[in-house]
Amino acid sequence: MSDEEYKSFHSKLIPNIASEKIIGVRMPVMKKLAAEIKGTELAESFVSVLPHEYYDENSLHALLISYIKDAGRLVDELDRFLPFVDNWATCDVMRPKAIAKDPDAFLPYLYRLLRSEHTYEVRFGIEMLMTHFLDGRYNEKYAADIARIRSGEYYINKMIAWYFATALAKQYDSAVKFIENRGLDVWTHNKAIQKACESFRVSEDRKTYLKALRLKGLEPVSVLTGRI
Repeated sequence: MSDEEYKSFHSKLIPNIASEKIIGVRMPVMKKLAAEIKGTELAESFVSVLPHEYYDENSLHALLISYIKDAGRLVDELDRFLPFVDNWATCDVMRPKAIAKDPDAFLPYLYRLLRSEHTYEVRFGIEMLMTHFLDGRYNEKYAADIARIRSGEYYINKMIAWYFATALAKQYDSAVKFIENRGLDVWTHNKAIQKACESFRVSEDRKTYLKALRLKGLEPVSVLTGRI
């Protein structure tokens, strides 16, 4: 299933992974494979063995555990797998069906991930809050707790910016207060504005206002340190 052209292209998107650890399987092919073998003895055997050698194996693992419907087993499998996730692409491909079915039941677990010292556990927790708690389940407390996260990790800060850009599209009146009050660090603040202004879901009037709130090397008014 290796595709050398795709391998060369994708290697540039995940520069922290050595190119020799990338087989180069296109994601539609990977998803088809996961759908074909999910629930089989082969799949169970595959996910039982960690760590994997290749990036593509980790991505297949992420896809397979996304099919798990039992909440308890999903948490166990995430706890086993997340410490081995070492890049944004593998992290972001996980869309567990059990979480989608009952997000509220997983809220304590997601908050546990936000307090982790592991980059991709935090990123995954924020992404799940973004995916499942920015519509009818939105609570400004969740946004405030994410805004309090301070990290030197690029891939955590990028996800925080993505969260607030999405919040500006879906929950503008609440989310804009975090921008107006400089509740994020400067880089994340500006990145959130940038991503929001690239979105077709944010009106032009709001984009104009948000652009006026961009910061130039200023410290946030209220610096909240530490983890939740």
